[in-house]
Amino acid sequence: MQSFKSILSSTSPLLWFVVLASALSITAVSVRAFESEESKARRIELKKQKELRALTERISLYARNVHRQFPTGDVVVSERDLAERLRKRTDIVVTALNLLLNEQKAQRAPLSGYWKLNV
Repeated sequence: MQSFKSILSSTSPLLWFVVLASALSITAVSVRAFESEESKARRIELKKQKELRALTERISLYARNVHRQFPTGDVVVSERDLAERLRKRTDIVVTALNLLLNEQKAQRAPLSGYWKLNV
């Protein structure tokens, strides 16, 4: 036991940090490498849902900012323009807009490809 304590005290803290970080990295990689297909699919699905929820928040924030600039009018956006502004694919933006539609935070505009964002 005494020799173990002497080894611990004689080794630099930086080396212990490197060893600990390496061990944690190896553990994380091992968990990912050996996870089942079911848990992998579930993890990917949860990540997509989280990203979609973040995108809906960004769209709502954009609507509030535009409404703050132009308080008398409605906020109407094009799917394509919104996708370019948010740097996302159009189909992902449409999915997020449909989520906002379900939450009654958006409406389809009469013109195809356009949405009215409720503020």
